Amino acid sequence: MISRSCVLLNHIYYNSYKCYSQSRYIIKREICIVIKQSNSFNKIDSLKKPPQILQISTSQVVKSKNENVNEKPKEQTQNGTSVHQKESLDESNVKDDSVKEVNLDNIKEKSLEKPKLISTEKLQKLKDKILDLKKDDSDVAKQTPKKRKRVDLSVSSVERNFITPVKAMSDFLLKPSDLESLPKTKRRSPYENEPPITVYWRKDVEAKALEIWGSKENLLKELLKRDIERKKYQQNIFTVKRRLRDYRRELGKTPGMEEAEEGLMGRSGKVVMTAIAINATNCLFKLFAWMYTGSHSMFSECIHSLADMINQIILAYGIHKSIQIADAYHPYGYANMKYVASLISGVGIFCVGTGLSFYHGVAGLLTSQPIDDFYWAYFILAGSLVSEGATCLVALNSVRRGARNTNMSVRDYITRGQDPSVNVVLLEDFAAVLGVLVAGTCMGISSWTHSPVPDALGSLLVGCILGSVASFIIYTNVAALVGRSIPQENLDRINSELETDVMIRAIHDVKGIDMGNFLVRYKAELDFDGRELTRMYLDKQDLNALLEEVRKFENIDQLEEFMLKHGECIVDMMGGEIDRIEMKLRKKHPEIRHCDLEIL
Repeated sequence: MISRSCVLLNHIYYNSYKCYSQSRYIIKREICIVIKQSNSFNKIDSLKKPPQILQISTSQVVKSKNENVNEKPKEQTQNGTSVHQKESLDESNVKDDSVKEVNLDNIKEKSLEKPKLISTEKLQKLKDKILDLKKDDSDVAKQTPKKRKRVDLSVSSVERNFITPVKAMSDFLLKPSDLESLPKTKRRSPYENEPPITVYWRKDVEAKALEIWGSKENLLKELLKRDIERKKYQQNIFTVKRRLRDYRRELGKTPGMEEAEEGLMGRSGKVVMTAIAINATNCLFKLFAWMYTGSHSMFSECIHSLADMINQIILAYGIHKSIQIADAYHPYGYANMKYVASLISGVGIFCVGTGLSFYHGVAGLLTSQPIDDFYWAYFILAGSLVSEGATCLVALNSVRRGARNTNMSVRDYITRGQDPSVNVVLLEDFAAVLGVLVAGTCMGISSWTHSPVPDALGSLLVGCILGSVASFIIYTNVAALVGRSIPQENLDRINSELETDVMIRAIHDVKGIDMGNFLVRYKAELDFDGRELTRMYLDKQDLNALLEEVRKFENIDQLEEFMLKHGECIVDMMGGEIDRIEMKLRKKHPEIRHCDLEIL
């Protein structure tokens, strides 16, 4: 009975071991397949910790399912071998088999102390965990932010540039109908008190031009052709006049209105025109007196009046030209033409008036001639003294009004050449009055002494007076043409007005240039208060809506788009604030024609 029980137990043991071997092979195969699949999904090592290597040994599978067998007493089998000895032999074989490391795609099997059987249910859970890991890895891969586009300052591109409709039609020869299908946007106008302008993307305009003209070569040929036609069209003076008339009609202005206020009919123009008429009359009378008397001093006065008349004609042209509207070739206008004309006048006085007076005086000293009767010459000099004095008073009154309007003294107004045309008239007439007095005195001495020497010396003295006046005129106008600063007190007032604005922290590199015609060009570098600017922008936004929008962000791409959108709006607001500051300055300081404010 005992031997039958031993045989039965032995049979049960071997059957269980056989089942264990088969299940071990199946489990190993399934685990290898599943882990091979999971290895292909675990490529993102930086995001997820790779799953631990599964180590399974053959001795793990055999659990003490038959532990009760080990508790049986040692008995011998039919062939004399005990069950315990046979069991130990079988376990040693299993142990030897499990000690070997089997490399199944980085899976190492090693023996453990106690064998453990892996059930099918646990294996299915293992598969589910691996599939969940695969799904999580794929989700993480989808949420991985794309690489941000960074600013590269070394790359030049015009794809993001805007272009106005007028420039698109002139540079690319497009029609308004061609631009209707292109995407457009609104941008802040670069001009004051103007509504937003419509602009197009340059890349879209270029693509449309290539579509219409076929190639860049065809477009360039057509542009060259039209440019030649335009130049021929502009050469026709009647066409130019017609264009000016049409331009004034479109603006709704009366022709000559601006010229009437600031041109030859203005304060400076009236003084110059009065001086031209008086000097022309004096020149004629002095010419007749010189021809009648042959006096050297009278000849110098005749030349003096002629030079004054010519120079004042040049001044009149400069005044007329200085009010011309700015164009593409002279974007800041022609205000400096008054200084140019005054400079030419000073050079003319120095060369013609001084030169001829010196020449005639030296000739009178070298060649003595009999003295004629100066009776009529005295009357002409007296009339010239009255007329020149009247012109000098008109010019002096104009200078006083100008100095009072600019809060300057008469001396500073003259020395700084604020109104060069009036200054020239004033100085010329002052020199003329002195010249008449000198000439009359020298002629009287010559008539009393019956000697031509005093008369010749009078010519030299008149030449010296003309040379001094000409030198002063040249000096003041050269300083204005080179570019001089406005008075420091005026510059300080403008700076104080600018520094009190809430958006400005500090101003640097300030320049105030006198452009002539009582116009100023002001330039400054501004240290803008970015916090105040941002606060003003936020005052116009719904902060609760912005907060809800930020809370919905899931990645940095949405954050970047949010920052780009509002950053561009803040930059546009900065441009609007600069326009506001410029208008504020011009309102309190009307002399500022061009205001250049730059951000540090």
